[in-house]
Amino acid sequence: MALLLALGTAVSVAGICYGVSLYRREARLPDDLAVALEVGATRTTAVGSAVDRLGMRYAPSVLRLMGPARVGRLRRRLDLAGNPGGLTVDRYAARRAVYGFLGFFGAVVMLLRGEYPLTLVLLAFGLWWTDLGIWLAVRERRTEIERTLADFLDVLAVVVSAGLGFRQALERVADSYQGPWADEVRITLRQMDMGVSRRQAFDELRRRNDSEQVAQFTSALQQGEELGAPIADTLIQIAKDMRRADAQNARRRAARAVPKSTVVITTFMVPATMILLIAGFFLGNNINFGQVLGR
Repeated sequence: MALLLALGTAVSVAGICYGVSLYRREARLPDDLAVALEVGATRTTAVGSAVDRLGMRYAPSVLRLMGPARVGRLRRRLDLAGNPGGLTVDRYAARRAVYGFLGFFGAVVMLLRGEYPLTLVLLAFGLWWTDLGIWLAVRERRTEIERTLADFLDVLAVVVSAGLGFRQALERVADSYQGPWADEVRITLRQMDMGVSRRQAFDELRRRNDSEQVAQFTSALQQGEELGAPIADTLIQIAKDMRRADAQNARRRAARAVPKSTVVITTFMVPATMILLIAGFFLGNNINFGQVLGR
């Protein structure tokens, strides 16, 4: 055991030294990779930036192992997550390389020491830690967008009713908001400035967001434009429909919560309470458990 610990310590020191040398060494990066690194440098954390630089040279190998299909699905998930912390496809591959190495190395050490649960935990860390962050970012971003969209449309309808054009009203209301939905609107406006048609820009907006309310908003807006309906009335109706859908979803979540809480209560709380009551009864009456059990 002492030999294994000494060997593990030596390998750890060697790995740290090698990692520091990689971090300090200037690596020649592809142009698009260098641009991605610089763009996201102000949005990521210090730890994330260090991990990116350590694993960036291995990013192309990771992407080749993933294959074009998985890389395409990854791009889609990053769009849905809003590229949290400046995360790009290349940064993702770099972090998968670093976390995969750390998880595999730690799992081998724990396996040699006989710590099998920790072995599984470290393997899971190496394989899915980066994907877990993306999954959580997707859920948080979708929730935030759906929470602010109805209020955004109400304000937009008021500004449009005041006589401002839809394009100008959209830009003015987006400037007064903060968060993922305002960012998405600004991206759509920049696309329209670059010559993209309004329909195509809003189709891209719907593609970037896996939200039923966003899809409802873009579809109703495009249908209202085709039918010639007043844009302010269309926006107000969309906001009302979204609030009605939110209320229905809240009632569904409440209905699903009742059986779950019942299962928890009957499975854990009721048996624990009965054990406490019975134990208190025996202890309060000074009953010998040996006699009760026939010993």
